[in-house]
Amino acid sequence: MNEQIRGVAGGSVRRRPGGCERPLSEAYDTALLDLDGVVYAGGRAIAHAVESLTAARNAGMHLAYVTNNASRTPEAVAEQLSGFGLPTGPGDVITSAQAVARLISEQVPPGARVLAIGGEGLRVALRERGLEPVASADDDPAAVVQGYDPALDWERLAEAAYAVQRGVPWFASNTDLTIPKERGIAPGNGALVEVVRTAAGGTPQVAGKPQPPMHRETVLRTGAKRPLVIGDRLDTDIEGAYNGGVDSLLVLTGVTTAAELLAAPPEHRPTYVDADLRGVLEPQPDVSPKLSTPPPLSTSFERGDPHEQGGAPMADGGFRCGGWRARVAGEVLVLDGDGMPLDGLRALCAAAWTAAGEGRCGADAGKALGQVGM
Repeated sequence: MNEQIRGVAGGSVRRRPGGCERPLSEAYDTALLDLDGVVYAGGRAIAHAVESLTAARNAGMHLAYVTNNASRTPEAVAEQLSGFGLPTGPGDVITSAQAVARLISEQVPPGARVLAIGGEGLRVALRERGLEPVASADDDPAAVVQGYDPALDWERLAEAAYAVQRGVPWFASNTDLTIPKERGIAPGNGALVEVVRTAAGGTPQVAGKPQPPMHRETVLRTGAKRPLVIGDRLDTDIEGAYNGGVDSLLVLTGVTTAAELLAAPPEHRPTYVDADLRGVLEPQPDVSPKLSTPPPLSTSFERGDPHEQGGAPMADGGFRCGGWRARVAGEVLVLDGDGMPLDGLRALCAAAWTAAGEGRCGADAGKALGQVGM
């Protein structure tokens, strides 16, 4: 990894957002992009997404679209993206349906029947693995799998419950409780999984983000060497990057709020934070404490960044980004200065995450976030 990239991937306790002196589209070879809340919301492209991704691709960055939404086929997703002006092939789309189908195929006999509770994307993925989707718990399935389907009805959920009650192995494409739509935040596949759990008990094996099967599927299909995960959810996109040991960019165009970001535990702290996908085309500013003790001679990524690995911040606990300084004073996050709102948020992240260590920051951030309009 380039020494200019100040993030630490995988397993470390991140105490501040990273900095990168080059545009992210140059520092990483592949963007692993979430879709809902990042590229589009429902049937509408999110502002700045198309032009930013087009510019990133023209600069040589490979674009791969990685979604927990198992309802549609890669062909359908690619067609939608191409309609937005992002030429995309089915091979550029990786879905949680593909990940869960591979997971099931490794645990049941070839050609086995699978009770598929979900959309066409789930059934196509099962067939791709040589499995036979069926519609009833009475069809003697070797497994039952749930995937998101906006048209799902009570009868289909009841079939899943009947199968789980009989001891049939249970799988889920993902357990996202919500999904962004044009009109707001709607129930996701995780909410429907909870319906079956309430009726039948038990816990499914989950393939989608943030679980390892989804990361494995993505690497197998993209061949990425220096990937950057880009998402809007802390508990799926960012945690999935953390589990996979790769860097991540959180964009604030989906479900995550600034307050949730400040309270994030280590596995939910992104490497970078930006307003939208324009951040892919830009360097990322450094968030700097003024060290009270001299740093080691080497500050390379390979030798460890003293800022990230425990270097002492300035005496009052402050962190600077742009024209802002943030610190924790008692039970309150305090922000001083002026400048770009996102720089203020980045400085607040550093102060909050450092104070929280391996936990969650509970300091009141209301006034500080108001200063940056968040």
